[in-house]
Amino acid sequence: MTKTNLARTLREPAELVAANLAPATALPALERVAARYAVAITPALVDLIDKSDPDDPIARQFVPTPAELEMQPGENADPIGDHPHSPVTGIVHRYPDRVLFKLVHVCAVYCRFCFRREMVGPGKENTLSDSAYRAAIDYIRAHSEIWEVILTGGDPLMLSPRRMSEIMADLAAIDHVKIIRLHTRVPVADPARISDDMVAALKVEGATTWIALHANHARELTGPARAASARLVDAGIPMVSQSVLLRGVNDNVTALSDLMRAFVECRIKPYYLHHGDLAPGTAHLRTTLAQGQELMRQLRGRVSGLCQPDYVIDIPGGAGKSPVGPNYVLAEQNTAGDPGDAATETRYRIVDYCGDVHLYPPET
Repeated sequence: MTKTNLARTLREPAELVAANLAPATALPALERVAARYAVAITPALVDLIDKSDPDDPIARQFVPTPAELEMQPGENADPIGDHPHSPVTGIVHRYPDRVLFKLVHVCAVYCRFCFRREMVGPGKENTLSDSAYRAAIDYIRAHSEIWEVILTGGDPLMLSPRRMSEIMADLAAIDHVKIIRLHTRVPVADPARISDDMVAALKVEGATTWIALHANHARELTGPARAASARLVDAGIPMVSQSVLLRGVNDNVTALSDLMRAFVECRIKPYYLHHGDLAPGTAHLRTTLAQGQELMRQLRGRVSGLCQPDYVIDIPGGAGKSPVGPNYVLAEQNTAGDPGDAATETRYRIVDYCGDVHLYPPET
């Protein structure tokens, strides 16, 4: 793996206390948290934290808290059901035309709400073994329905440019693989890692590369993060966003609007706003679905259509993602006449972004 600023990454609770990111009184509890869940905060993100604000939205994402030791009913070590859909090590084949390919189990930074928090970090296997990697490639090659391979983990951009180039070439050599998508936080967490060599490694003949960038607050899109994203986009690699709806981070319409606008300014199309998964010890960061739906309704009327993500939930147990945004069609009523006649089309009650109700087709 390549090294940029990761050597100065904070990894131990005592380091967090020394950096004034946590009180000394919390050290015993934080050591218990760190014994179970990985901790890492890169210099780029440490510099963003407002230490004078006890509710700083960047700190809430990355600084561990004793609340992570509190388990709630329904929380699960595999909350979205990866394991039942894993035919070989490293592959999750939940949808017919695409697979997740989990290359690594390490990240530049560890989010406190991570749905794979029981599977990543120190003490876990860092990367796939050579034999597991070959078996995963063989699985993809044997299943001609697989059109898209999504590189995830962990964070695939923790690998070196040389290794990424090898992986991209292996996948692009499979005739039916047309799209290679990478899910990453690296452009935000360690922008220097997006070097010219890394960008070149991601460009490959025979398949189209997409990158999904994970960020949850507009402040994460710093000048260096924007420059790293620009290097990718300027090289012809399209980008989309992924965010998680988090209590105290982006659960108000101003923060959410700022975040989505920041993505669009960076030429990153908002893609998914995830409802928080039922990962162990994450209840203090989850909102309710009703709150998320109301925020999406407010967002619809506040910002450009370019700034609208899909609000989705990963159904616990492995049933996949489902859109859960607000329903703008309240009810329907049948008008008199022939149902096949356009003049007597079923009439709907549609809610606009202000909450006003309109009939469609309108009454004449």
